[in-house]
Amino acid sequence: MIAFILAIIIMILAISKYNIHPFLSILTVSVIFGIIGGIPLVKTGKVLGIADVVSAGFAGTFNSIGIVIIMGALVGALLEKTGAALKMADCVVRLVGKNNTSLAVLIMGWIVSIPVFCDSGFVILNPIRKALVRRTHASGVATAVAMSMGLYITHCFIPPTPGPIAAANTIYEGMQMDTNLILVIAMGACASILPMIAAYFYANYIGGKIKTKEEKTMEAGEAGEMTETYEELMKSYGELPSAFMSFAPIIVPILLMALSSAMNMAGNKIPIVTFLGTPIIAISVGVLLGILLFASRPMEDKAKAFYELTNETLKVCGPILFITAAGGVLGKVIASTNMVAFIKANSTTLAGLGIFFPFILSAILKTAQGSSTVAITTTAGIMAPLMTTLGLGTPILAAVTVIAIGAGAMTVSHANDSYFWVVTNFGDMEVQDGYRAQTFGTFVTGLAAMLNVYIIYLFVR
Repeated sequence: MIAFILAIIIMILAISKYNIHPFLSILTVSVIFGIIGGIPLVKTGKVLGIADVVSAGFAGTFNSIGIVIIMGALVGALLEKTGAALKMADCVVRLVGKNNTSLAVLIMGWIVSIPVFCDSGFVILNPIRKALVRRTHASGVATAVAMSMGLYITHCFIPPTPGPIAAANTIYEGMQMDTNLILVIAMGACASILPMIAAYFYANYIGGKIKTKEEKTMEAGEAGEMTETYEELMKSYGELPSAFMSFAPIIVPILLMALSSAMNMAGNKIPIVTFLGTPIIAISVGVLLGILLFASRPMEDKAKAFYELTNETLKVCGPILFITAAGGVLGKVIASTNMVAFIKANSTTLAGLGIFFPFILSAILKTAQGSSTVAITTTAGIMAPLMTTLGLGTPILAAVTVIAIGAGAMTVSHANDSYFWVVTNFGDMEVQDGYRAQTFGTFVTGLAAMLNVYIIYLFVR
């Protein structure tokens, strides 16, 4: 545990103070911590060596969200190039008002992340967020944090996201009861109120303290193209596409994933629906719709223009992908040491905390190994045999426990969490600003979530 804390401190200092590239900093710290944590230098029987663990963590991240990031970024580039992002921004502004941008993206994120992983959701919604920033002159950091927190709350609270579903099944089955997902969804929705409020105010607060890279460039008088007014930008696109065609590359993938999740939750899997609802396939459908939109726009040599657009998008995605994968390495290394087993073995010392026990245990696991889903499922496995002992052995308190676990699983997101790097990079923030915005933001939101859970617990116990 001491080595882990020191490793995180060293990594933060290397990135923020000594300007060592995050990719190299995270990989180096991961290898050193892995060796100190007892991972063998070479593979011994079924026990992986440090090189194998690093490779597995790197590849695992690419397998889970690598293509999603690339395809999502390509959708964003197509929406920006065709003017569709500006059309969406205009629609949202007319709906919520020019002064409510942070609230708009917060609510938008909360809804979208019910069927969609928060990583994918941020990538999908980012073009709208950026266009809104340009349309309303809102803070780029405030909108990024607000949208991130909205996505994160439902990712950890509300089925059909895999973590809450798995936790509910584990806890209810451990109590020999039928899983009540509707009750879990209701508790998750109720427990979202305070964290949503906290996220909104924190996002606006931190947005006034730090700025995106683009905003810093503009303040330095080096904005170049970005000094163009919104109205001038609108004129440069000519006639904007329709609202339907503008939203389709984003809405259709969300609907496909939502339909697949709903069918799976109902236990009625249809192969074609499951296939189309897979994030990679769903977002690829969004890319195809974006290409149709691109092809409908008046321009010369569309094939060459699309090639250049794709090439530039891949260049932008490269650093994001590799830094995100390095974060996956750190999470895999930590999970391969005996630290998680140590936390589980000593969990009885925390059992006297009642409803706060699942929150604290899940928060420790989340901070240690990075994955909210792993923290949720691991904590649920520990909690299942303890529910009656802790006085939580009723159906409604079981649902409250699942939400308490989810609150811990959003506390906190830092360098070993791929979502941290998605938000930091797509939100156009420096790494040290990402810690202040995303990491501390998840700390504030997580505490507010647990306070909300405790208030619910007082009423239903």
